Amino acid sequence: MAVKISSDCSLGEDWAAYYKKTGYRPPRPTLLRALDAFSQEASSEDLLAVDLGCGSGRDTIEILRRGWRVLAIDASKTAFKELFGRHDLPDDALIGTQLARFEEMELPPCDLVNAGFSLPLCAKESFPAVWAKILKSLRPGGRFSGQFYGNRDSWAVDPELTILTLNEVKTYLASLELEFFEEEEEDSITPRGRSKHWHIFQIV
Repeated sequence: MAVKISSDCSLGEDWAAYYKKTGYRPPRPTLLRALDAFSQEASSEDLLAVDLGCGSGRDTIEILRRGWRVLAIDASKTAFKELFGRHDLPDDALIGTQLARFEEMELPPCDLVNAGFSLPLCAKESFPAVWAKILKSLRPGGRFSGQFYGNRDSWAVDPELTILTLNEVKTYLASLELEFFEEEEEDSITPRGRSKHWHIFQIV
């Protein structure tokens, strides 16, 4: 798969520490649900997934392990350094990379778009265009897996994030068939060790 490199969009040095803490965690349940659904329908041969905000490969590795081709997209060069340094990256991995912010990314026709806690990092004014780009890229029978942040999340006060109400989420998902949808709300600790109130929409 061809490698496409855009402009350097480094997001700060603390991402390296974040990737080391989270990279070897299990793949996210939303991704597993989507992949399991595909496995009941067809062979993984020639299926293409796009992993948005791939980080150090927590989800990417599982997609590759199942025989998919993957286009991994991230705005940090550190992410790709960590991803390609993993000991569990398959030798025959069919993987391409794209260094770009979501606003600038170019998406090919694909069968799965996975966005593990990454889309909230998109500026809200840019999100409608980014979401339209995602929907346009999905082939018939394709799937989206990922998360949105709700309006009661601790980070809802950050104007640089995309934070959505339940009604806004439903509007964005209106053209899709929901296979899994769950609204979660809890207090816990972030991977960086900070207390946080989470309000999350889990989606396949």
